[in-house]
Amino acid sequence: MVLPLLKLGTLAVKTLSKPFAAKLKQQAARHPKFRQLIVSFAQANHRITTRMQRRIYSHATDVEIRPLNEEKAVQAAVDLIGEVFVFTVAGAVVIFEVQRSAKSEARKEELRKQELEAMRQRDEELAREVETLRHKLEEIEQLAKGRGLSGVFHFKHSNTEAVKVPKPA
Repeated sequence: MVLPLLKLGTLAVKTLSKPFAAKLKQQAARHPKFRQLIVSFAQANHRITTRMQRRIYSHATDVEIRPLNEEKAVQAAVDLIGEVFVFTVAGAVVIFEVQRSAKSEARKEELRKQELEAMRQRDEELAREVETLRHKLEEIEQLAKGRGLSGVFHFKHSNTEAVKVPKPA
């Protein structure tokens, strides 16, 4: 489910970046300073990539690198800027999703902590109640030991007599 959505999102971003790249081409044609900036940027990128390729393929690295012609440099710069734009948007989407997921996990963790705290409090209340019942049972046992077996029955009998209400005559 995620992979088709990811592909669809990537396609949408690329589609949206094409007008951006076209606008860059138009701006490069109209503004000489901007054109010079992206041409120098493309030439620098060309030199770096050519050196890296020569090192990878073990070719001579001290050979002079011929610069690109102006139209190729503009096209390369615009393509590179378009790719950087797509990469930046995709990276922003990934960062947004990671942050959203982290917030969701933090909320879930907070709910788990609250549930655990509620369970701990209930456990403490039950422990107090058990302790209270244990004390009451000990008191009853002490009373029963003090009175003996007949005292226990007498104790129950006295409690029942106290509860009985005399009948009116």
